[in-house]
Amino acid sequence: MPKVLILTGDAAESLEVMYPYQRLLEVDPAGYVALVIPGGRAPEYIRNDPDVQRIVRYFMEGDKPVAQLCHAPLVLAAAGTLAGRRTAAYPALAPDVTAAGAEFVDGAAVIDGQMVSGRAWPDHPAWMREFIAILRSKSPAV
Repeated sequence: MPKVLILTGDAAESLEVMYPYQRLLEVDPAGYVALVIPGGRAPEYIRNDPDVQRIVRYFMEGDKPVAQLCHAPLVLAAAGTLAGRRTAAYPALAPDVTAAGAEFVDGAAVIDGQMVSGRAWPDHPAWMREFIAILRSKSPAV
């Protein structure tokens, strides 16, 4: 059965996290068809973890579905996978997105290839609707 990996940690928004914290060292990303990185402040805390960066690069460089929200672009920036992309983020992160070489878009469900992003929890319906569409097209068994 295909699985979706959610990276999270301390200070995550409880509304955005419905999955237990992963023991990142033991995670083989090849066992997952997609990646979801919820927002809140957790991305600030996990972005410098080498295993988080390894997992993010696997999905982004492998053209696999990625949904990221709120502060999650900080993780993609730290992994070196945000430059040249269009992304939504929590509005206060617009300067961080730009500094990482990406284009900040103030939108509810911004699609850039296999990645869909949103600003915060009010974007959940549009963000997840677009992610499910990408997931179905990239992983038809889901």
